[in-house]
Amino acid sequence: MSEETNIVLVGGDAERAAVMVMLLEDEQAAQLLGQLEPGELRRLGEKMCELGEISPSAIAEAIAGFVERTERLGLIVPDRVGTVRAMMTRAVGEVKAESLMQRIAPEQPTSSLELARWLTPQVLVPLVRDEHPQAIAVLLVQLDADIAAGVLHALPEEIQSQVVHRVATLGPVSPEAIAMLEDMLARRITECHGQSALTMGGPKEAADIINASARAVEKRVLPEIAKQDKALAKAIENEMFKFEHLFALDSKSMGTLLREVDSDTLIAALKGTPEENRDNFFGAMSSRAADGVRDEIAARGRMKMAEVIEAQKIMVSAARRLAAEGVIVFGAGDDDYV
Repeated sequence: MSEETNIVLVGGDAERAAVMVMLLEDEQAAQLLGQLEPGELRRLGEKMCELGEISPSAIAEAIAGFVERTERLGLIVPDRVGTVRAMMTRAVGEVKAESLMQRIAPEQPTSSLELARWLTPQVLVPLVRDEHPQAIAVLLVQLDADIAAGVLHALPEEIQSQVVHRVATLGPVSPEAIAMLEDMLARRITECHGQSALTMGGPKEAADIINASARAVEKRVLPEIAKQDKALAKAIENEMFKFEHLFALDSKSMGTLLREVDSDTLIAALKGTPEENRDNFFGAMSSRAADGVRDEIAARGRMKMAEVIEAQKIMVSAARRLAAEGVIVFGAGDDDYV
């Protein structure tokens, strides 16, 4: 299997992808895994570890899913240079191939910011603990939300709100600011740096970090930001609670929410929800109730998108109220963070 297949493979169901990777030779699997982003690699690794005995039917299903996606998407080439490099190496050997590729496609040095995306909070925190909140904010918006949340949680409490405030208001970041952060990280993790203007941060990024943090961080940070900028605090809060966030509720919390919402609102909200995400709601109902809602959705016919959005807003408002009351929980949900 060539490196060109990696997006077709991992773009599908993670469990099927894990089965496919386990079928490969070790060298082939390593080459494919080397093409993935940190988040993709973590999800796939988790699924691979969770696999028990792989039945023939699971293998057949995984292969059939791969073939179906290949027929639909074609073979996507995420790294043409890497593919050419591998072919050249097989043809003329590593030394000659490397010399050729330096002339064909000179490599750019790996930036320290890119390297930081692969580090754990435990490694990152000592690197930035004494830095200015602005520098920490620029770094956090480039990390996965759960990693950024771990870094935020480990920072001194007195600067957490300052960092989140800057995350939400970064906007365009100058090349000079990026270079300074690169220099700082490069000194500490011995990596090269690059310079490019980036537009980063915003209420959504701040909300993602808070959602992944312990509940105590939200209670402490948002009121502090509201004292400085009420509109910004409201914008962050709105991003923290979207209809899509309801998909992650556990069955108990979802059941609590559904008891707060009338049937017509639920049906309208789910009318505009993809089939695969409706199961999150149906799983919190009895099978009879779920079948009834399915029938109602099918019988409802076409609806205006504005009606669907309004129904979803009602559900989000109910979820926000229940979360504020401590009845249901989003994110980490407690003050412990490991």
